Amino acid sequence: MKLFYREFGAGFPLIILHGLYGSSDNWFTYGRKLSEKYHVYLVDQRNHGQSPHSEMFDFELMRDDLFEFYRDHNIRRAIIIGHSMGGKTAMYFAASFPEKVEKLIIVDIAPKSYKLLPAELNQVNGHKKIIAALSAVDLSKYNSREEIDQALAKDIVHPKVRQFLLKNLKRNDNGGFFWSLNIKAIEKNFDFIFDVCDNDLAILSGSAPSMPVLFVKGELSNYVVESDYEKIHEIFPNSAIKIISGTGHWLHAEKPEEFIKIVSEFLG
Repeated sequence: MKLFYREFGAGFPLIILHGLYGSSDNWFTYGRKLSEKYHVYLVDQRNHGQSPHSEMFDFELMRDDLFEFYRDHNIRRAIIIGHSMGGKTAMYFAASFPEKVEKLIIVDIAPKSYKLLPAELNQVNGHKKIIAALSAVDLSKYNSREEIDQALAKDIVHPKVRQFLLKNLKRNDNGGFFWSLNIKAIEKNFDFIFDVCDNDLAILSGSAPSMPVLFVKGELSNYVVESDYEKIHEIFPNSAIKIISGTGHWLHAEKPEEFIKIVSEFLG
């Protein structure tokens, strides 16, 4: 699949992969900053942003999409930063093609399944509610983003979450609204997104990629917990874990200066 991307700077290649419901737009500021030293590619993963839609949606395919992106842009080796879903794509890619990864930065996601976690740690139900809420809104009935925001508010109570999701709301040539997200594909392949690492742990553990890896965790996020640290170091023996205090899952948006500082120090 030919992925949409944004490109900044010159030098050693650095690829940034967004998370679920995200796009390259979310990383524009960071791409500009990092392009002072690197040739930065901000990539829209399949079914997100301006990249093509497909009924097929899993991490094996997203890994292969990234491999194709490398080939199309004559990238021999690159640094990869991946947030959440993008972090899982990056881990899968690094395990399959370690020779193509110089360094790896994984933002607030762990190499594990999220489907069978205890209720207090399980993010799956929350994501299912989000997808159900987006699917339930009949966009043809609304004339403004504000009206759609109000329609979502009964199921998605946090304004910041709604504003993040509404970045996927676009207008067509006739002035009507549509979601740039492929909501049907996400819903159909939900288990692959949240359960895939159960199947891939053997692949990841067996490969033991030796490149330097940084995991960055939000202190208030439960996507990465202390009990994950042993598995992280087992799969990625040359890894470090940094915690940004007072932040949740979108830590890079909550404390951008601290995030960039940690990333820059790791990249050297």
